Amino acid sequence: MAALTCSASDLQSLLGGAANATAAAEYICTRFVAISDHFVDTAYAVDNTYLLFSAYLVFAMQLGFAMLCAGSVRAKNTMNIMLTNVLDAATGGLFYYLFGFAFAFGSPSNGFIGKQFFGLESFPSPSFDYGYFLYQWAFAIAAAGITSGSIAERTQFVSYLIYSSFLTGLVYPIVSHWFWSADGWASAGRADGNLLFGSGVIDFAGSGVVHMVGGIAGLWGALIEGPRMGRFDHEGKSMALRGHSGTLVVLGTFLLWFGWYGFNPGSFLNILRTYGDVGSYYGQWSAIGRTAVTTTLAGSSAALTTLFGKRMLAGNWNVTDVCNGLLGGFAAITSGCAVVDPWAAIICGFVAAWVLIGCNKLADKFHYDDPLEAAQLHGGCGAWGIIFTALFAKETYVNEIFSGKPGRPYGLLMGGGGRLLAAHMVQILVITGWVSMTMGTLFWILHKFKLLRISADEEMAGMDLTSHGGLAYVYYDEHDDAMQKKSFMMTKVDP
Repeated sequence: MAALTCSASDLQSLLGGAANATAAAEYICTRFVAISDHFVDTAYAVDNTYLLFSAYLVFAMQLGFAMLCAGSVRAKNTMNIMLTNVLDAATGGLFYYLFGFAFAFGSPSNGFIGKQFFGLESFPSPSFDYGYFLYQWAFAIAAAGITSGSIAERTQFVSYLIYSSFLTGLVYPIVSHWFWSADGWASAGRADGNLLFGSGVIDFAGSGVVHMVGGIAGLWGALIEGPRMGRFDHEGKSMALRGHSGTLVVLGTFLLWFGWYGFNPGSFLNILRTYGDVGSYYGQWSAIGRTAVTTTLAGSSAALTTLFGKRMLAGNWNVTDVCNGLLGGFAAITSGCAVVDPWAAIICGFVAAWVLIGCNKLADKFHYDDPLEAAQLHGGCGAWGIIFTALFAKETYVNEIFSGKPGRPYGLLMGGGGRLLAAHMVQILVITGWVSMTMGTLFWILHKFKLLRISADEEMAGMDLTSHGGLAYVYYDEHDDAMQKKSFMMTKVDP
């Protein structure tokens, strides 16, 4: 909000030749400026409160990830996957503070990597406050959480610590610098106006920056490790290793849905901004509401499409598949949530569901094992979301959000030409290449030093028992001695 101005000399002429006119004019202007400053302070407070609240919502998604992961693995690995989710947040917090935020948003810098604000030095600044750091940290650990799902149930604990530190401290921050920093070479908000294909990349909340990064990192980890024991039989036929709790899967899905209202609408970063005339009912608050609606519709469309699609293909109504389809719709709409109409979001979710189903078919064909379908969901649907934005971005919304450079390219199918699509294809290629080069190399090194996969005996017994001091649940086989059974136990049921 711009500060209001008052000139004592202009005001004095309006007071005429009255006694003490100069003193009265100066006093009025002094009070006027003080009130104006309070309005400016209030605007900063409102915007920072909005950003902090959004950061809390995004951080709450970690609980959703934890519940979803726990329900999607077998009971014998529950404590392991829950602990990795906790450590993604804790390790990410330290390394993003020391290096990650500086690499991502340390301006002034070059187009490749930031170089200011290490350890939040010289913070806060006119550009950033602490709330912005917290919000971006929540995004960074979300990317790390995606990767942990792909390599669940067979990965050494030390590998989680190494990859999480590397991803949140270097790999993810550099990608976010490219597409979100004012200095990034492909950023739609590049300060010097030198935009890629005249548009830059409109990855508003991170279908590419967050979801593709986490998904491709998980893809390489799972490929190098290989599938879990029993996932494919000796003839190569796919064998389902079902997660132990549909209840936790649904709980995690709803928590993620709730947190996505901070993930997508929160990416506006502020709320108190007008579009056009001051005093209008329409402003950034309206765009934020529209973004929440497009997010909801994309997820809902994907969930229903998955429900009926899997019914036709598999003959049953599967709650886990529907939850994953819903999340796939969210991952896809994340890129264009702020620049598309609600009707387009329904198309986005519909296609995202089939993208996920198709990616899962390919995964089975090539014996790729991902317990949470994280690479297929976040990588595949994230890539579709980037393409979708380049097809359906609306000119009006693009110009409102990126008001510094009117006349930008917008969606191809909306009459905006192909330059935005070209920029977005570049984004898909460079993210795939960068994450493959860095995370693929890291997982290969861990594999060569025998730090990646646990032994066959540990995998059969479960990591809760071999690495974490005991099982998350006390359960027994039907052949156990009845005298050893306790009052609250779970029975292990063979599929």
